[in-house]
Amino acid sequence: MSTTFTAALADRLSGKNKDSKGGRKLSYPVVLLIIAGALLLLSVLRMITDANDLTSSGQYSSALAAAVPIGLAGLGGLWAERAGVVNIGLEGMMMLGTFCAGWIGWQHGPWAAALAGVIGGAVGGLVHAVATVTFGVDQIISGVAMNILALGVTQYFAKLLFGAEGSAAQQAGGNDKQSPVMADMPNFSIPGLSDWLGTVEKHHWFLVSDLAGIVRGLVTDVSWLTIVAVLLFAGTFYVLWRSAFGLRLRSCGESPVAAESLGVNVYTYKYAAVVVSGALAGLGGAFLAIGTHMYSDGQTAGRGYIGLATMISGNWRPGGVAMSAGLFGFMDSLQLRSGGPTVHALLLLLAVLLVGFAAWRLKAGKMRAAVIAGAIGALLVVWYVTTDTVPLELVVATPYVATLLVLSVSSQRLRMPKANGKPYRKGQGK
Repeated sequence: MSTTFTAALADRLSGKNKDSKGGRKLSYPVVLLIIAGALLLLSVLRMITDANDLTSSGQYSSALAAAVPIGLAGLGGLWAERAGVVNIGLEGMMMLGTFCAGWIGWQHGPWAAALAGVIGGAVGGLVHAVATVTFGVDQIISGVAMNILALGVTQYFAKLLFGAEGSAAQQAGGNDKQSPVMADMPNFSIPGLSDWLGTVEKHHWFLVSDLAGIVRGLVTDVSWLTIVAVLLFAGTFYVLWRSAFGLRLRSCGESPVAAESLGVNVYTYKYAAVVVSGALAGLGGAFLAIGTHMYSDGQTAGRGYIGLATMISGNWRPGGVAMSAGLFGFMDSLQLRSGGPTVHALLLLLAVLLVGFAAWRLKAGKMRAAVIAGAIGALLVVWYVTTDTVPLELVVATPYVATLLVLSVSSQRLRMPKANGKPYRKGQGK
């Protein structure tokens, strides 16, 4: 298509891409100030509570590993919904990714497992696209059906391929619930920097050691698939917001009638978006299987749904998805590091934030919201003062509680694509 066509499409859709709340986008300096403020707050909290895991390298290394599959699922959801197709089936596509990675990985290694996971997820995305785009099935129903179908398919083929009596997979250690063990994927660390940061971290200096611990967690024993995930986030931003292809794809999610009137094949772009969505979710599932060296039943553990939440709280933008995935990854990693003291310290942080929110609402004249936030903040302070830790059950539930809190706080400024979830038939605008 010509440059003139692209300009015409941008002009037709320009009114659809403004913030419906009239809010201003955050500039990079503002984002950096927010990050610096968050680091300062965490450092103060660590000094007060003596919860060193708040900024330890081990915590952030685990958080990064936990954030990658969630982020890839969220990025997959972003591709589909930017084209106007709701993808509730991310969890099922992740299941297909984990199974295919486990099946191929024990025979051919981790890189082949990653590719198999992508293909498995893409097949799930294709099924969802056929149902919703071609046949017009309700997108929510199709997504739920995909999750149920993927669960049944993976459990059936696990019994057939891994648990069959006398099979090579069974002899290699597989069974009805898991695949045989695959080879390890190498990690990498930045030579010299990791050791130096570790030395600084051990001193527990205010702010300096906290920054060293966080950075060390992000540059030590990093999986090569994590680098691939980072490149996929950057590539998604470039393709969807800096290319003609991305403009046409997003136009299908904003106003497919306008897009078709300017010559865009809406069906083609929706298909492409949903298949890519499934492939990214499948890669997230493969990351889980490669990280544990095998496929196991129930491995995704709802991460596809949390990925969907990161997409929403990230306002359908790659940067927002990455930040939300990092938050949920941090909460998820607490389960692996006996996070009772850390969650206990976070109660105090949440209380401070609620008090600040109450003051802000009071200044704006919102008395009811201010009173509710202040009362909850006071209760959290009492809880923190009268206890030394939190029950393990609460630590396990922390990622899901964080999901609800973030969605509640961010709901007022979210702006989904205009035609997201709406059925579309070819020639509808004529």
